[in-house]
Amino acid sequence: MSDTDKLDRIVRLLEEVRDNQRDQLEHQAESLAIQKDQYQAFLPQHEKTAQLQQRAEAIQERSARLVGGIQRVFPLALALTLVLIGYITWILLRYLR
Repeated sequence: MSDTDKLDRIVRLLEEVRDNQRDQLEHQAESLAIQKDQYQAFLPQHEKTAQLQQRAEAIQERSARLVGGIQRVFPLALALTLVLIGYITWILLRYLR
């Protein structure tokens, strides 16, 4: 092989490398465009999810307050009910004698 043939072969190889790199850059650009589109589609979904999460937290907070209030009132209501049952029983026993 002569030097000219070797140089031609090297030039062809370098051109192939350049072409392959150009193809790879094009594929990367396409991939980045697809990823960008997917990210743009993801943003509204993420916002909706965040809003739902906030609403769920607010509902949980309200229900916790409601349960706390019921836990404070229930013993008083139970005691009052027992007193009223006792009073009615006492009245009935006095009436039936």
